[in-house]
Amino acid sequence: MHTGKQLSTEIDATVPTAARMYDYYLGGKDNYAADRAATEELDKVVPSTRRLALNNRRFLQRVVRTLTQEYGIRQYLDHGSGLPTQDNVHQVAQRIDPSTHVVYVDNDPMVLVHGRALLEQDERTVVIQADMRETDGIFEHPETQRLIDFSEPVCVLFNSVFHCIPDSDTDGPLAVARRVRERLAPGSFMVMCQLVSEDPEVREFVTDFMDQATQGHWGRVREPKDVESYFEELEILEPGLVEVSTWRPDTEVAPRQLTQEWIEFGGVGRLPL
Repeated sequence: MHTGKQLSTEIDATVPTAARMYDYYLGGKDNYAADRAATEELDKVVPSTRRLALNNRRFLQRVVRTLTQEYGIRQYLDHGSGLPTQDNVHQVAQRIDPSTHVVYVDNDPMVLVHGRALLEQDERTVVIQADMRETDGIFEHPETQRLIDFSEPVCVLFNSVFHCIPDSDTDGPLAVARRVRERLAPGSFMVMCQLVSEDPEVREFVTDFMDQATQGHWGRVREPKDVESYFEELEILEPGLVEVSTWRPDTEVAPRQLTQEWIEFGGVGRLPL
């Protein structure tokens, strides 16, 4: 298992992070010049990235609404949650049932600072700083233990984050997904999606660019078949594994991903009852 190094509590404004770049794409204010410059360079090769980020956020909101409303999920564990924006997991779920518990996990110190400020008055929601590969540490964290009952169904989210970690037999996305799945009660859900491309040149460019821009805090853009492997032993909810703007859209005229140089691909799996 990944033991990891001590996570930094210092915010370095000169090095872009995926969380702050995502925040900028979503129209947030918690980003720096380095993050904005990186997104501008990225847009030159993959111009659909802003739409992709917005569609991914809407996918997250639809998933949480669906699982809370239709499947009775009342506890969420959100890995790599990113900076707080509008309609976070706890806000979507607690509109349906205010008793829903949510644990956010991120390794970015800026996420910790902003998240704690946002959640100061909310006893049912917490943000903890951890590497998403540290399954044991996350599940056994006192705040996780306080809010999540793992003997009951839970939804574990890996929404647009697996591309941030490299391949590894013990630390890669497949290993992490297996480790988490083994800890969940029957009827639990896993939401997993990441950036994929069928074009090897796009995969190589974005992987190299983001790895350099974030100073090694990146994995790689993968192929759809890689994402499919994360869902082993899970029952995949309709409509299956898809480009996420097409996962149960609210309306027929909902925004779609218009260009395909890269897409956010994944879906929702359920542990058999």
